[in-house]
Amino acid sequence: MLDTIVLTFTSNMYRITEPDKFRPSARWIENPLMISIDIRSKQNTTKKELSRGIYKPSLTLSNCIGPSGHCDIMLKVELSLPKLLFGNNFQELQYKDFSLITKRLVEKLESMGVWIDENTLAHAPVSAIHYAKNIILKDGSTPFHYIQKIKESNISVVLDTNQTNYRNDGLSYKWHCNSYEVVFYDKIKELEKTKQSRKRTIEKDGALQLKLLDRLTRRKKLEILRMEVRLNKRQKIRQLFAKLGIKSDLTFHSLFKPATAKKVLLHYLDELESKRPALLDYNAKDDGALLAALCFNNPELRPKQILQMFGLKKALEFMTPRELSVLFSRFHSRRFQRFMTEVKKVKLPNENNSFGIIREQILKFKVCKI
Repeated sequence: MLDTIVLTFTSNMYRITEPDKFRPSARWIENPLMISIDIRSKQNTTKKELSRGIYKPSLTLSNCIGPSGHCDIMLKVELSLPKLLFGNNFQELQYKDFSLITKRLVEKLESMGVWIDENTLAHAPVSAIHYAKNIILKDGSTPFHYIQKIKESNISVVLDTNQTNYRNDGLSYKWHCNSYEVVFYDKIKELEKTKQSRKRTIEKDGALQLKLLDRLTRRKKLEILRMEVRLNKRQKIRQLFAKLGIKSDLTFHSLFKPATAKKVLLHYLDELESKRPALLDYNAKDDGALLAALCFNNPELRPKQILQMFGLKKALEFMTPRELSVLFSRFHSRRFQRFMTEVKKVKLPNENNSFGIIREQILKFKVCKI
């Protein structure tokens, strides 16, 4: 469902009632001479508040060019909606939670010295949105297993993929570009890292959820793999929705739909699976059986191509497609990319879908509750 959201408000949509709660004080918005100066006032949840279980959105006041094309004092409100409602994002939202969320957010903003009426809030423009799903694993498998499978997939080198081993022992994987990110990580291990240091974690306000740790560490065969799609620019949201046939005015209420979240998450899972050749998942009892399977299932391939695929399969036993791409980049990167495109056309019996459980739970979209 929807997790993090960034809402933007023009000056006629809100009122600052307690400017001194911002740092620096937001009293500058009352001075016409200050409007042309580049200045920002912020208000965030403190570490002490997080440790006490208090969650607040991050607020930023700035004078910039508004939608009308004129200079305006814009208010940006960024928050995790599950954390606002439940104090954690292990538990997921439902469509029926929207009215409760808007009421809670209005109250929270009032306590922070900002007045916005509920209707304005519900129809506020969205400038960034993160859709997420917690994948529950109770079959003895671990997030690490799936993250390694994701790492093996041939994600385009145009994107900056990053397995941050130095932060989380390989228990997360991310690929991103300027306008979006797709992240997979071990949700419980992430919380355990939070207890050690905020600098080692993906979620910077994870301290809010530490009260769940004792309960989760007593779990039996329960692991949680989290998938997040972070659409960080309004233009990207618009482009993606046009591609997926999603009709929306990109306001808070119109984007708060499980069907939209499901469609976005499945799209990027499709992207991931399309980058993963069947050759990666095929397990033959021996080399002879592998060679025979390649010949039998791909009669259109020439002997040279069959042997190339056989050689690639052996190379993939100790290197990922991405690592092979880097290794052969000195020859001609496009040649290797064309070769990998041909590899994706190779047909082999696929008894085990590497991402089957992820797809199954996104399709069912059953709410995760801890």
